[in-house]
Amino acid sequence: MPTEYLWQNPAAALVLGYLLGSIPFGILLTRAAGAGDLRQIGSGNIGATNVLRTGRKGLAAATLILDALKGFAAVWVAERYLGGMGMVAGVAAFLGHLYPVWLRFRGGKGVATLLGIVLALHPPIGLVYAVVWLGLLAIFRISSLAGMTAAVGAPLSAAFFSRFDLVLPLMGLALLVVWKHRENIERLMSGAEPRVGKSGGKGASRADA
Repeated sequence: MPTEYLWQNPAAALVLGYLLGSIPFGILLTRAAGAGDLRQIGSGNIGATNVLRTGRKGLAAATLILDALKGFAAVWVAERYLGGMGMVAGVAAFLGHLYPVWLRFRGGKGVATLLGIVLALHPPIGLVYAVVWLGLLAIFRISSLAGMTAAVGAPLSAAFFSRFDLVLPLMGLALLVVWKHRENIERLMSGAEPRVGKSGGKGASRADA
C-alpha cells in the first residue's frame, strides 16, 4: 500500500469502532419494550445492570449480549478487513460505549463491551474474563466488584497467555473501567454497595456496573 494511504485503515478502524461502540442498546431495547427512558431509571446508566431495574430480565440479558457483540464485531471486522486493526477498533468501540456522542458523552461503564473485545482479540483471555466476571457475580452478587475484577484481570491474563502486545492496551481499558466505577468503589469501601437482585439500602439508586 502506498505511504499516502497508510492512514486509511487506522482511521477506518477508529470510525467503525466508535460508531459500533456508541450504539446504546440498553436505551433502544427499553424504549422498544415500552419500559421508559433508561436514563431516568435507577442510576441512569445505559448498561445491563440498570436495565435489570426495569424488571425485564430478558431485556437485561439482551443488552449484555449486544453490548458484548458490538465490541466483538468491531475487532473482528477490523482484523479481517482493515489490515489487522482489531485493537484500534476495539479501543474505539470501548470509548464509544463509555462516551457516545449521541448521549452527550454519558455512556456505560464498559464491562460487557470489554468482554466482547477480549473474546475477539484472544478467546482464552475472554473465557477467563467471563469466568471471573460471572463467577464473582454469582458468589458476591455485587455487579461492580465482579466487573472491575474481570477488567483488571484481563491484562494479567494476556501476560499469562504470552500476548504481551495486549497487556498495555488492556491495562489502559481496565483503568477506564475502574475510573467509571469510582462512585461504586466509594460505596464498596463504606459497605453501601447494593447486591444484584436486592432493592433498597443506602446508595441503591446509584449503583451500576
